Amino acid sequence: MGFKRKKGDGDGEEMESEGRGKSSFNGSEKRNVILPSMIKNKDKRSKVYAKQKHEKKVEKQKKIRARDAAEKRALELGEEPPQKMIPKTIENTREADETVCRPDDEELFADIDADEFNPVLRREITPKILITTCRFNSTRGPAFISELLSVIPNSHYQKRGTYDLKKIVEYATKKDFTSLIVVHTNRREPDALLIIGLPTGPTAHFKLSNLVLRKDIKNHGNPTSHQPELVLNNFTTRLGNRVGRFFQSLFPPDPNFRGRRVVTFHNQRDFIFFRHHRYIFETKESKQSDKGKDGVQETIKPRLQECGPRFTLKLVTLQHGTFDTKGGEFEWVHKPEMDTSRRRFFL
Repeated sequence: MGFKRKKGDGDGEEMESEGRGKSSFNGSEKRNVILPSMIKNKDKRSKVYAKQKHEKKVEKQKKIRARDAAEKRALELGEEPPQKMIPKTIENTREADETVCRPDDEELFADIDADEFNPVLRREITPKILITTCRFNSTRGPAFISELLSVIPNSHYQKRGTYDLKKIVEYATKKDFTSLIVVHTNRREPDALLIIGLPTGPTAHFKLSNLVLRKDIKNHGNPTSHQPELVLNNFTTRLGNRVGRFFQSLFPPDPNFRGRRVVTFHNQRDFIFFRHHRYIFETKESKQSDKGKDGVQETIKPRLQECGPRFTLKLVTLQHGTFDTKGGEFEWVHKPEMDTSRRRFFL
């Protein structure tokens, strides 16, 4: 006696096994993706890499066109356009810092009103800067100092000789200097700057790197004697605000705009980039035809011309008062164990 198989029996099992087969096939397909690094033949590897690169480029262009079309459609309908994607960078994903300055921080404004730079920034005292060197000077040291003298107005150079730094601080205080800059050199190359606020401090020690003098800058300009404009960028924390005001106290607060000189201290990831430019206006002639008549139209285009020098600073220590290696109290000291994260910044 035989058994009759119903029509629907086993269909579900077949479909289930078929689904399992498809999923296992897709999984194996993902695992069997060939990467260019897996190909030993150089010609084949370069072809596969170029193909993948082209596919990514085409896909990126499709996304851009779709986003532009969505924005255009939203504008036609009077709706809000979709939000633009902001790429993640180390700067905008930095770790949260409690010391970041806020516009409503009354304690910060009280500290600003009572700090050592207030008399200079309120124009009660004119900045007067003394620049000197370490005891063992180098060949590039004098060239760097001569360019600093052309950058900082009302600055004077004094040879160090064998004098102790504390005696130089006393001398500069008696002569009514407001700041003292010491250029330290190592292996015939300037490698550090020590800036001392007079007469009560503070003292900042910076590591100096990537120095490029004016003569080594291509198509450089020559600065004039006009007082420059000062640009301080991205000093956002309490410590950064204090360092920025320290730099601000080196320059007169009333720039002469006729000289078109700009001095920039740009902070990025706790590295302070120094640049010295002058902006110039160039007139360019362009031919233009109007109703069959040829004419010449003049257009004025502004551009920047670098005057030099160019260097990078990194804050090492910030000390209360004038220079004192033994009994000095430090506001901030950079230590290697502080560099535990790439997204932690202090300025």
